[in-house]
Amino acid sequence: MIWNSANDFFAMGGYGLYVWGSYSVTAAWMLLEPILVARRHRAALQALRETDNEGEFN
Repeated sequence: MIWNSANDFFAMGGYGLYVWGSYSVTAAWMLLEPILVARRHRAALQALRETDNEGEFN
């Protein structure tokens, strides 16, 4: 595909909203996923520590 201007490039032949929207959602998820994984990891470790601590007092 040949683009004559930056506007043509970003319009992507009429599919620009779909293309750039897909890229945006994917980029946002790739940035958010490691943060969510780290939070779940910390929560799991905390739950294990609490479970272990409860076992020591019995």
